[in-house]
Amino acid sequence: MVNKVPANLTKIAQELKIGSYQWHILICADASKPNCCDKATGLAAWDYLKRRIKELDLEHGEIIVYRSKVNCLRVCTQGPIVALYPGGWWYYCATEPVLERIVQEHILGGKPVQEYLFAQNPWS
Repeated sequence: MVNKVPANLTKIAQELKIGSYQWHILICADASKPNCCDKATGLAAWDYLKRRIKELDLEHGEIIVYRSKVNCLRVCTQGPIVALYPGGWWYYCATEPVLERIVQEHILGGKPVQEYLFAQNPWS
């Protein structure tokens, strides 16, 4: 039996450019029980990331960046924590200045920000 994908999901995937983006940033920014950073710090980081991606036209431009706010990435210290794929780059203390460096140096420049990188877990 073949499962037919609902038309609304196909439309949403097309609008979000799923399948076309080069980077996916997951940020632990709104935990139910904040451990890695306080809730206000996480939400400020999330708001900054959303704004910068939009300002730099990284949602529809030549480089497409997809972003996801997650409840917890299970590191629970030195947050906000960011996981950046592909490549599985994990960053700590991802506040506004660090996020800006991740965007400028890693995503746009191709060089990981070594001083905030604490792990790597490529999926390949």
